[in-house]
Amino acid sequence: MTGPSPQLPVTFRPHRTRALLLALGLAACAVIVVVALMLDMSGGQRSGFFFTALCFLGVPLFLARPHVTADEGGVTVVNLTTRRRLEWPEVLAVHLRNGDPWVFLDLADGTSLPAMGIQPGIAREQAIRDAKALRELAERHGAAG
Repeated sequence: MTGPSPQLPVTFRPHRTRALLLALGLAACAVIVVVALMLDMSGGQRSGFFFTALCFLGVPLFLARPHVTADEGGVTVVNLTTRRRLEWPEVLAVHLRNGDPWVFLDLADGTSLPAMGIQPGIAREQAIRDAKALRELAERHGAAG
């Protein structure tokens, strides 16, 4: 990587994707709440609308969860349903190949771990910079370091 490596701790997130998801979730929630308040209906029906509105907000919040946090001790990968803490020597390589939906970490146990917190989706250049930064950190702090 050219230039200085990022200061630790650092968190990588798909900021544009996250902002879009949260905006859409809030907008859908607001529309459903407004409709529920405008319609003449029973309390139970209105409660159903409010529950639906919370679901329309909850799903984007859930989808916006992924991130990768690097600190002096290692890296924490938070994906949709999992959270995994890795020490630096466990991370052998960081890959973001053309067409990959997100970064993959090659691990010392022979497996590969997806890191959904760095994804090229709607911010390809940022994802490439983040992948290079994480790769540099892994090389500097990993088994070779």
